[in-house]
Amino acid sequence: MAKEIKYDQAVRESLLKGVNTLADAVRVTLGPKGRNVILEKSFGSPTVTKDGVTVAKEIEIEDRFENMGAQMVKEVASKTSDVAGDGTTTATVLAQSIYREGAKLVAAGHNPMELKRGIEKAVEVVVEELKKLSKPTKDQKEIAQV
Repeated sequence: MAKEIKYDQAVRESLLKGVNTLADAVRVTLGPKGRNVILEKSFGSPTVTKDGVTVAKEIEIEDRFENMGAQMVKEVASKTSDVAGDGTTTATVLAQSIYREGAKLVAAGHNPMELKRGIEKAVEVVVEELKKLSKPTKDQKEIAQV
């Protein structure tokens, strides 16, 4: 099959559309008042879930470039689930926002690599601040109180 090649704004728009498609589907599960999502299965009965990473894993988009955008955010949800076990919906919504705002800046002429470095520096600062705020837990009872 021949490869389709896109450049500049056209590819950024397609990627953003995929990011938004996945993130908007996952977003509805956010928080204690989040809603359930029904997932169609190719076999058996549909699955009802409120788990962001489960919703993300089931999303496949027909357009290749939109699907690439969705896959990027799906990776964020999967890594968050693997590392933290929770927070996949929040991570997905944050990734959507970072990509959307970054795409605006790139369209306005900013250097994408400088933006990437800035995001990486910001992540380091946020992680350090979160470490300062965190309280280590010693046993299951303390974890249950969170």
